Amino acid sequence: MTRPRQLFVTTALPYANGAFHIGHIMEYIQADIWVRYQRMRGQQVHFVGADDAHGAPIMIAAEKVGKTPQQFVAEIAAGRKQYLDGFHIAFDHWHSTDAPENHELAQDIYRALRREGLIAIRNIEQFFDPVKSMFLPDRYIKGECPRCAAKDQYGDSCEVCGAVYAPTELKNPYSTLTGATPVMKSSEHHFFQLSSPRCLDFLQQWTQASGRLQPEVLNKIKEWFAADDEGHVGLSDWDISRDAPYFGIEIPDAPGKYFYVWLDAPVGYLASLKAWFDRGGPKARYGEERSFEEFMTDPAVEQYHFIGKDITYFHTLFWPAMLHFSGRKVPDNVFVHGFITVSGEKMSKSRGTGISPLKYLEIGMNAEWLRYYIAAKLNARVEDVDFNPEDFVARVNSDLVGKYVNIASRAAGFIAKRFDGLLSADLGVEGSALLEGLRAGCADIERLYEEREFGKAVREIMALADRVNAYVDQHKPWDLAKKPEMAAALHDVCSTCIEAFRLLTIYLKPVLPALAAQVEEFLQVEPLTFADAQRALGAHRIGAYKHLMQRVDPKLLDTLFEPPAAAAAPAAEDKPELPGGEAIAPTIGIEDFTKIDLRIARIVEARRVEGSTKLLQLTLDVGEGRTRNVFSGIQSAYAPEQLVGKLTVMVANLAPRKMKFGVSEGMVLAASHGDEKAQPGIHILEPWPGAQPGMRVR
Repeated sequence: MTRPRQLFVTTALPYANGAFHIGHIMEYIQADIWVRYQRMRGQQVHFVGADDAHGAPIMIAAEKVGKTPQQFVAEIAAGRKQYLDGFHIAFDHWHSTDAPENHELAQDIYRALRREGLIAIRNIEQFFDPVKSMFLPDRYIKGECPRCAAKDQYGDSCEVCGAVYAPTELKNPYSTLTGATPVMKSSEHHFFQLSSPRCLDFLQQWTQASGRLQPEVLNKIKEWFAADDEGHVGLSDWDISRDAPYFGIEIPDAPGKYFYVWLDAPVGYLASLKAWFDRGGPKARYGEERSFEEFMTDPAVEQYHFIGKDITYFHTLFWPAMLHFSGRKVPDNVFVHGFITVSGEKMSKSRGTGISPLKYLEIGMNAEWLRYYIAAKLNARVEDVDFNPEDFVARVNSDLVGKYVNIASRAAGFIAKRFDGLLSADLGVEGSALLEGLRAGCADIERLYEEREFGKAVREIMALADRVNAYVDQHKPWDLAKKPEMAAALHDVCSTCIEAFRLLTIYLKPVLPALAAQVEEFLQVEPLTFADAQRALGAHRIGAYKHLMQRVDPKLLDTLFEPPAAAAAPAAEDKPELPGGEAIAPTIGIEDFTKIDLRIARIVEARRVEGSTKLLQLTLDVGEGRTRNVFSGIQSAYAPEQLVGKLTVMVANLAPRKMKFGVSEGMVLAASHGDEKAQPGIHILEPWPGAQPGMRVR
């Protein structure tokens, strides 16, 4: 018996300073589809992720909200599950780069590189913010790119031309923290010597290995290896240290020095996998008795990373070199993808062209609509994926509902009513030929999934669905049902449709796992695998059919892209920060203010709202002799038990609003920063002791 493939798969680690955005979700969906396909082939996959928790940006953001970096990161991490579960993204384990495993592994890798003679220590001139009194991390220095002269580029790489450079090479630099012109100071730094001929030889061999990297990535790497203006061929040494104050992992035997976040972040892949093994996950799933160390030293293990094109440099040069020269396994492939755009444009929240993943779920849009649409657009090249609202509606309604789901809905009723749910074992010549054609397409579909050509796979599957629908239209089961003498033909035609629907479900299952689970329940079969495509159901009894998927209402897209309320234009980075992150609203008169009836309310009861990741349902006493029901979007900030018995302030004369979960009879007041990503947190208002329910706020 052939041993299953042993796969270790990751996605890029999201920086733990904000919620997931649609780019994260696109990448996770892509990786999740590939992982689910592999598992349906019987392969053993370990699919892990983690929060990238270190660095000055997190330290500074935490400082702004009066929290420790650990508290700040923990609050961000607590919000991850609703996104992952909501879009059916099934990581085996989700970890943090601030976990003990990562501290240990990062330091071990550094020590190994030092033993190899690849760590150099030397003094460098570094930018220092004289106002903030700290050395400036690359991301807090901006200026003009030294290669292409693009303005407002960060201190480590240019987003316009892709150049990588030292912050001191920037032209006209400034601190993004204070707007001050940074001054130069000397500091001792640690370097990973990528300029070493050993590193250069290894990376040229590794990157050029057949099939390892996409052609577009290889072309970019050739540019990085090309001679610079001074004729130097190769790579520059990589500065891997930062000075205190810094939130990160301490460099062994170097007090006050920390690893630059890009050294320990990819080590988080290994740390998350180690935590998964140490917690017994592989043993529970696969009966895997090996330790993490034994697994990672097995030559048969395959290691794959899914990443965005903006972090190609780190994953195709720094990361494999770090692994190789520390004596560890290097990646088999790094799969690079493009960005996601909306109607051909870069997303903009202010223009209403951004996609909020959480809003997508909260307004009731089916997660698998998005999974299918993204899959239909993805290929193995480094290309951007464009979300076009009209195309989205058309594809989902035409393909998923019109072509695929309708096959079952057109046949299941006849099987249930006329044949007691029992499928025919003999499907006739035409039915058998149709199904053989569908089975013959399995190998190509599997190959396309393996090669990450998801768009082509979807097109192949929908072409097969077209053949099934043509068969249905030809045999017209609704007409056969009117003729008692055609009962056997009706049975064969409808049974053929159900079997064809099962085959199409197998092919679509990596993309539509939740829908496939509903189909498995309807068909009363075990979880479907690709091997099941070569086996017929035969005389099998199916369950009751329930509607599987609604069509997309175009109005939902209007809601999804509804722009936020108009606000003042954002201040330039060198101007003072706005209070609370947004401009003061236009002036109003006292008569406008007095129209709003603000009252003290006591929270009598609080509970989570089933089906919502945002709302809490509050029962409020406003001193009226009755209670009011109010839905408030504060679930991310408060557990229900924290609120019971508390006093707060509510808008008492707001017109009742009918919502999906019931009627809301007012609004609880809460404060939040205008930039929720930079400073997350919601804070409900609490009156001082002595206030009583019903008192008016004047």
